[in-house]
Amino acid sequence: MQNDLNTETADIIFNAIAHRRSMGLSRLSPAPVDRALIEKMLEAANWGQSNEDTEPWRFTVFSGDGRTALANLFNAAHLEEHGEEPSADLQEGHRKRAYAAPVWISIGMTPALQDDGSMVTDQDEEIMAVATAVQNLHLMASALGLAGMWHSKGLSVNPIVARGLGLTPPSRLLGFFMCGWPSTEWLSGERKPIADKIKWVES
Repeated sequence: MQNDLNTETADIIFNAIAHRRSMGLSRLSPAPVDRALIEKMLEAANWGQSNEDTEPWRFTVFSGDGRTALANLFNAAHLEEHGEEPSADLQEGHRKRAYAAPVWISIGMTPALQDDGSMVTDQDEEIMAVATAVQNLHLMASALGLAGMWHSKGLSVNPIVARGLGLTPPSRLLGFFMCGWPSTEWLSGERKPIADKIKWVES
């Protein structure tokens, strides 16, 4: 049975996908983002693909003065890793980074567990499920006119930051989605031909 999507709807979806760009901190405006828009992004994320219906995505949203808590997590990571308080300059650097985007959304993976503590499905499946949720979130952000990027290096995946977010093993911190209104022209994008990436087996 065919669903009720039509060609016009399919074209809208394709255009939304092709419109999405990753835009980092230097391309974000400091202007605040209405909470209702962030909630819409998170609702889209909640429709990510989920093997075994585990829905492992977990998010913490930092905005407004709440970004000070994010800077404090960065400082705590430095303290535990180096055994000393970060310098005043480094603390200010962490504060500036946290406030460089109006919204930060931590991307956590918390796997579903059996009664014996083992995972319902393997870790790779859970990580892939979270990735589909983040893709949905980013697509919705783009459709709303918001820019953003999934950052997955350094402090964005630091285990001490993860612990501060309540993400202890087997949960994992997979990064942060930084988000705001674009301060520059929307980036153009291109892809190499899809034909170069496909093999057809038809008989």
